[in-house]
Amino acid sequence: MTESVVFTNRQLRAMIVPLFLEQLLAMLVGLADTLVISYAGEAAVSGVSLVNQFNTIFIYFFTALASGGAVVVSQYLGRADRQNAGRSASQLLMFSTVFSLGLMALVLAAGRSILRLLFGRVDADVMAACVTYLRISAYSYPALAVYNAGAAVYRSIGKTKVTMYISVVSNIINVIGNLIGVFVLKAGVAGVAWPSFIARVFSAVVITALCFGPKREVAYEKTWIFRWDRPMLRSILGVAVPNGAENGIFQLVKVALSSIVALFGTYQIAANGVAQSIWSLAALAGVAMGPVYITVIGRCMGAGDTEAAAAYLKKLNRLTVVISVVWNGLILAATPLFMRVYALEPETKALVFQLVVIHNVFNAFAYPFSGGLSCGLRAAGDVKYTMIVSVASTLGCRLVLSYLLGLTLHMGVIGIALAMAADWTVRAAVFLARQRSGRWKQFKVI
Repeated sequence: MTESVVFTNRQLRAMIVPLFLEQLLAMLVGLADTLVISYAGEAAVSGVSLVNQFNTIFIYFFTALASGGAVVVSQYLGRADRQNAGRSASQLLMFSTVFSLGLMALVLAAGRSILRLLFGRVDADVMAACVTYLRISAYSYPALAVYNAGAAVYRSIGKTKVTMYISVVSNIINVIGNLIGVFVLKAGVAGVAWPSFIARVFSAVVITALCFGPKREVAYEKTWIFRWDRPMLRSILGVAVPNGAENGIFQLVKVALSSIVALFGTYQIAANGVAQSIWSLAALAGVAMGPVYITVIGRCMGAGDTEAAAAYLKKLNRLTVVISVVWNGLILAATPLFMRVYALEPETKALVFQLVVIHNVFNAFAYPFSGGLSCGLRAAGDVKYTMIVSVASTLGCRLVLSYLLGLTLHMGVIGIALAMAADWTVRAAVFLARQRSGRWKQFKVI
């Protein structure tokens, strides 16, 4: 089977570039948001920061659910079954809406108690900011889930430019709203929370309207939005639940690692914080490739062409490594320039550079297989195996090694970074072995 039968190089490029630019834009806007929020006062910054850690858990759930839907839609498209592709998309929208409304109600009812349990020792003004920001954030959960569902549909058909354009407008709304809320209305935390709500509602409305277009390759069907199709939902959740569990455990480990880092002293904490901001930028290349794996491998497996899926796994692996090496190299080269922006001691700057070197080397050569390849295996239906490996590696390598290297061997944040690199390397080795074994070809999603 030739490449052009499924995806040409031009089609792959048309998917990858918008996804990368969308991720980059979100990162840059996030930095701008942080800058604007800082003018609302220290309590506002602290409140937003703490609640965002909490919100990340729900964002992971919505993303996992959307990924499950994307796999199912992609496989039906690979089978040339547009009717069931539309029905699965409609079921994804329905379940995303119901699930997010339930989470919204839970957080609105118990949010204050949850915040006291998690952050009970913070100052009263910080807690007040947390409560305000969490309440407004909860209102936006349904919009966020609905947007992710629609974005999954559009990425499944390879039209990633649509989500990129929506993201551009949404982020502009968010930034302008923050400026008005903080500097004109002097609304503090609410001044940055409501623009996010408005931007998310805008994104959800636009992507949903587009997905109802009858001439689309995959379109929502009103009849199926108001049905509960257990077999279809079982297919979606069969991918989404393991992925959500994996991401949830990963987030909990991140919180635990933050507690370990807090023991290392001020300059190491500062260096780790700055390094993480650079790491997030460097990781964009690998992260952006995930939806591409899902679309391409899902289509191949849906068509029953496991040989094409195997060929594209190899091709996407090579492509991801090349993109990651180039991008991580550029970020590493630019790190000394980034350091000029920060008012840090020379010792702290030197530590930041060491952390970035460790991260970028392994992010370039190991993460493409621990991250992107895992998405490909998941798209083929090999979800339980990828979940078990990822959870075991996160706990066994990242968490345990962080404690041993960071605390026991007194390596500090360098030990944490090496544990992260070990986690990626172990996953990469196991997933590559799984790919070569061919066992992932035996699974059925639809």
